[in-house]
Amino acid sequence: MTVVARHCFSLVFSCVFFHATAADLTPETAALLNTLKTIRGKHILVGHQDATAYGIDWSGEPNKSDMKSTSGAYPAVYGWDVGHLELGKAANLDNVPFDLMRTRIVEAYQRGGINTVSWHLDNPVNGRSAWDTTRNTVRQILPGGEHHETYRGYLAKLADFFKSLETEDGTAVPLVFRPFHEHTGSWFWWGAAFCTPAEYIALWRYTVDYLRTDRGLENLLIAYSSSTIDTKEGYLERYPGDEYVDILGFDDYCMGDEASYVNRMSASLNILTAIAKEKDKVPAITETGYEQIPNTKWFTEVLYPTITEYPVVWVLFWRNAINRPNHYYIPYPSHPAAEDFREFHRLPKILFGDGATPLDIYRTAPIDIP
Repeated sequence: MTVVARHCFSLVFSCVFFHATAADLTPETAALLNTLKTIRGKHILVGHQDATAYGIDWSGEPNKSDMKSTSGAYPAVYGWDVGHLELGKAANLDNVPFDLMRTRIVEAYQRGGINTVSWHLDNPVNGRSAWDTTRNTVRQILPGGEHHETYRGYLAKLADFFKSLETEDGTAVPLVFRPFHEHTGSWFWWGAAFCTPAEYIALWRYTVDYLRTDRGLENLLIAYSSSTIDTKEGYLERYPGDEYVDILGFDDYCMGDEASYVNRMSASLNILTAIAKEKDKVPAITETGYEQIPNTKWFTEVLYPTITEYPVVWVLFWRNAINRPNHYYIPYPSHPAAEDFREFHRLPKILFGDGATPLDIYRTAPIDIP
């Protein structure tokens, strides 16, 4: 890690060391998992999708982020998406060039941040988008299926990209890979209405086995991430097994009815954190936010009171889209909610990537957490 990263994150964790069960991990990736498990119930890391790739009225500028411009701090968690990588395109589905993404992922790691990667991959059966819900796609891309080789080719491109994410000294950047997310809904081709639980589990296991075993990727933690959680049974119906999952999460957004959002979040968090404790997994809010943030006190008076009593390890806000002026989830400096966001940043349990409460995420030596 760089001197800057050491300064930003210098808090050590307890002596118990945790291991992923499905693969040998690099020391840095094992340290990341250890840190995440250690801070459960103590800190909540704050993340932002595409944080350093673009924002309100800017794109591709170095050392820039809407979160930093507003709060003075980078995020602690950086969200990325590799949709369209499987097609061999130069940029992802949100027009982030993969060369730029590679650079920003390495920078985030060297800054001491966590990189989490989702994959809105196109439908391998017909080449249409992730939202094309052609039935039986999952069945057709499993081993023995008509389109299995197409999917295996997708995975090969994904693995090549993951292998390219390394520092100048050859250190593989640890990643939290979050495939086939929001699967309990039915808006993606891998959604609940379009494959059986057994098919979904088979696809998940095949994907993780290919990346970790066939391609030898030891820098991956795996996140299982549903939409809103209604019941424990529903959440676990398509769960691929403890050896295939390190992080448990869910996605939910405030859509205008704040009371309904709070109720859904509370119910989901109750179930999620209970399962995570039972299985010794890391619980996280893998996507959330309030588009345009019309409530100027939303972060401190709605979100924070809802999540603070639960041992979730991070909360990731969705992106500030440069090409969609009304599609943003972090306030820019002149936004009416900017001061509330700065107050959110100052709350004692909340951690951005600025060292206000230092945390050395990738340090492997045993230390104490206050």
